Amino acid sequence: MNRHETLMQTLGPLPIRGTAWPAWVKVVAWCVVLIIGAKLMHTAIGTSRQAVQPAIAASVTITFLALAVIARFMQTSVTTITAEGIHQTWVTRRSVQWSDIQFAKFIPMVASKRLVCFTGKGRPVVFQGGTQELQIAFAHIALAYHRRPV
Repeated sequence: MNRHETLMQTLGPLPIRGTAWPAWVKVVAWCVVLIIGAKLMHTAIGTSRQAVQPAIAASVTITFLALAVIARFMQTSVTTITAEGIHQTWVTRRSVQWSDIQFAKFIPMVASKRLVCFTGKGRPVVFQGGTQELQIAFAHIALAYHRRPV
């Protein structure tokens, strides 16, 4: 039995699907967006003695909107492990087929448990796992696809 078949048996019934980000991270992200938005509104409505440069106001507004878009994608992003590979909805769809993975590394950060898949075709593909089931699967995938001699 090869390592992929062993991994599929270890993972159990597929698909494994869950949110890409833990709930507490999503709450913090929205709180930050709301605080920044409130401060921007307070500054815009308030009577200040200094005029704000239009270019600075536009860049701050665009940056705020970008933060809101990222928070929205964090809220709705889903990671799925299937028999074909790993997929995550994001600003752009992230996807990797099992046959393309040369090496995988599980990185358990505080806010995000990540699986980094190296394919040999450019940049690595990074997946976030916000549920315990995904995090356990990420650990099994990293063990199955540890760096092997070439």
